[in-house]
Amino acid sequence: MPMTAPRQPIRNARPTLVASTLAAVLLLAGGQARTEEAVRQVLPGGQAPATPQQLKREKAPDESEIQRFCSNIADAARDRRYALQAQELKELQAGIDQRMKALEDKRAEYEQWLKRREVFLARAEDSVVKIYAGMKPDAAAERLAMVNVELAAAILMKLDSRKAGVILNEMDQKAAAALTGIMASAARRVDPS
Repeated sequence: MPMTAPRQPIRNARPTLVASTLAAVLLLAGGQARTEEAVRQVLPGGQAPATPQQLKREKAPDESEIQRFCSNIADAARDRRYALQAQELKELQAGIDQRMKALEDKRAEYEQWLKRREVFLARAEDSVVKIYAGMKPDAAAERLAMVNVELAAAILMKLDSRKAGVILNEMDQKAAAALTGIMASAARRVDPS
């Protein structure tokens, strides 16, 4: 007789077998209890749930019923969609009207500001021209060489031609040439572009 190794006892096999058997029995018993008597929650003031005997299975609608339903509500759906679009257009129009009014207000305000600015500049130009007309030619030439070239040319154009000539004579040659070029192009009656 051959010698066999003694069997090793399986530890914890019995509790595992008992636990799995118990779990299976509970699942089966619980499944039957649920099918027979399910727990249902009812909200306060809500309708009582229907018992399984009261529920009956309705047959699924066929294609013709679905098509009839869709064709019956198509006009109402289209009308509702048009009404929603019309409402949205009215709201958009109201927003546009409000923005147009604000834009018109800003335009009127800007025009008023522009008129005041033009009046101020006309007065300022006249007083600046009078100041340069009263200065000695060498001092006026020195000051005009420091200001913006277009402004200096505009002042010289408004001065008496004799006074402007004397001031240009006192200026540096390059500055006088630049001012003369600007004055000549401004005096042209035809648009150079």
